[in-house]
Amino acid sequence: MGPYQNLTVWQKAMVLAKDIYKVTANYPKSETYGLVIQMRRCVVSIPSNIAEGYGRGTNKDLVHFLYTSLGSSNELETQLLLSREFAYLSDDDVNMLLQLNEQVNKMLSSLIYKRSQNPDGDLTSQPET
Repeated sequence: MGPYQNLTVWQKAMVLAKDIYKVTANYPKSETYGLVIQMRRCVVSIPSNIAEGYGRGTNKDLVHFLYTSLGSSNELETQLLLSREFAYLSDDDVNMLLQLNEQVNKMLSSLIYKRSQNPDGDLTSQPET
């Protein structure tokens, strides 16, 4: 397996992070230290934890950090739904972001499953699909 930057899940998580930063720039100022900062922190956590887990060198450590990324993805889903409820985002924007987040979520779940099969192995012991 090459560098974590080659992982499709990391690449998609980076796109998701950029998209969240763009849309939250238009939220009301009253949400700057509320929903905006929550969304930005959790979306940054997704690719960051993938990278950190990869840097630890073992499947066991990677899986731990992938679970953290998965939790952040689930948190983001809730925040996107709240954004729709508060009418901060259009239905189209929310649906597009939810779809991208779902792709990331499924890829994380798949990678967790694959890497959990050999928790004591190092990251070179299994090729990525």
